[in-house]
Amino acid sequence: MKDLICDEFQNVVADLLIRHRSILDILSKLSESTCRVNRAVTKSVTDCGCLSIQAEKLQIPDHINTFEELRNYLDNHLHGQLCSNCEEIVLNEMGKMLFYTAALCNTLDISLYDVFIKEYKKASTLGIFNMT
Repeated sequence: MKDLICDEFQNVVADLLIRHRSILDILSKLSESTCRVNRAVTKSVTDCGCLSIQAEKLQIPDHINTFEELRNYLDNHLHGQLCSNCEEIVLNEMGKMLFYTAALCNTLDISLYDVFIKEYKKASTLGIFNMT
């Protein structure tokens, strides 16, 4: 059964998108929204301080033989948690990114749900070998 929320979201986006209907506008707005997500996360580190990043060269011991063992040595370098203000900003920017992703799907006559399901199946089938 097809997920109705994805279809409904695409329909709403189609109804609302008037000014930036050109594929070029959509592509540039999608790129801009991606940058704004990056900026919002960066600001949570540099302006707010609710997050911090502590990164260094990854040191993997020679005795690691499996991906499960490797997981124990991997880190996302992120410390802390988004405060409610930063979380709201990041969610807002991610929403805009999703909006323009749906707009791109609409313009190319692609179902956002189909994209989601295809990627889900690929990730769940390939598992750790889906490192793209």
